[in-house]
Amino acid sequence: MTDHYEVLGVARDASPDDIKKAYRRLARQLHPDVNPGDDAAERFKLVTHAYDVLSDPDQRARYDMGGDGGGLGGGGFGGFGDIFETFFGGGGGARAGRPRSRRERGQDALVKVSLELGDVVFGVHRDIEVDTAVGCETCEGSCCQPGTAPVTCDICHGSGHVQRQVRSLLGNVVTSQPCSVCQGYGTTIPYPCATCQGQGRVRSRRTVSLDIPAGVETGLRLQLPGSGEVGPAGGPNGDLYIEISVAPHDAFSREGDDLLATLEVSMPDAILGTTTTITSLDGPVDLEIRPGVQAGDVLTIKGRGITPLRGSQRGDLRVGVHVVTPTRLDAKERALIEDFARRTKAPAPRLSEFHQGLFAKLRDRFRH
Repeated sequence: MTDHYEVLGVARDASPDDIKKAYRRLARQLHPDVNPGDDAAERFKLVTHAYDVLSDPDQRARYDMGGDGGGLGGGGFGGFGDIFETFFGGGGGARAGRPRSRRERGQDALVKVSLELGDVVFGVHRDIEVDTAVGCETCEGSCCQPGTAPVTCDICHGSGHVQRQVRSLLGNVVTSQPCSVCQGYGTTIPYPCATCQGQGRVRSRRTVSLDIPAGVETGLRLQLPGSGEVGPAGGPNGDLYIEISVAPHDAFSREGDDLLATLEVSMPDAILGTTTTITSLDGPVDLEIRPGVQAGDVLTIKGRGITPLRGSQRGDLRVGVHVVTPTRLDAKERALIEDFARRTKAPAPRLSEFHQGLFAKLRDRFRH
């Protein structure tokens, strides 16, 4: 009688896991597609039968007590045909799904772009350098050396999967898993492209022309469909996202579509009124300061703000007044101010409405 332990090359006290590992190793060596010799086919049957007996606790116990362990081709796995299907996906069993496609969608890419506040008023054009994956020109996405092609995997026969039987409390359960030889693709590439190492794409720097619309703000992301990385094996491109960052400005800040600024006005100009020219983000603009303007008053210049992201009506430029009180007076200037005070009979200082400083007052007024 054939010694099943000797056939599998394991000790008589081998664990079930050791027996399974030994069988899988020998079955792959002796598989007819790998080793077509007659001797290999006969040994494959012996190995299969030995595993069939030793993997079943009841049959193994009877065999260890001197039983024959069942006839060749019988046993818990349904014989040679079932084992053949279990490990190599062949025979008449159902195929487990389709093989994977090497062509996959590329990843999305993210590029951060820094803008000045002036760029936001009307929008700006930028040429952006992007380091990303592009299609391989040598193999044109085939992943193969020119003149060669993928070949069908000789283990899974193109299905991309192999089946195996697992013993459980419910009996024999057939499971399917990706073929480890072809990684589930159903084909192998014997001669991968040397340029892209069989990936169908390479890293490269390219220029993307971008028209950034007016009204964007920090944190906004613009999406450019199909401008991201090309996928493996020439798969479709992912998307490119442009994340906007707007640098702070020395004189202007933004509130919605309006621009805010603070204008320092001397005390005489605040009393008498004047006209001045200020430089906005899109050129000079005249501003009239009415007589008696107060600190914290807001002067509005229509249509000198930001063009909205969705729309055409520009916001306003709102200028908060900051009256500058002189701190150094000569004797003549002081005498004039004292005479002015006597003539106007200004009231003595008194408590009034509580304000959290000039800028808090300006902020509150900007919001109304």
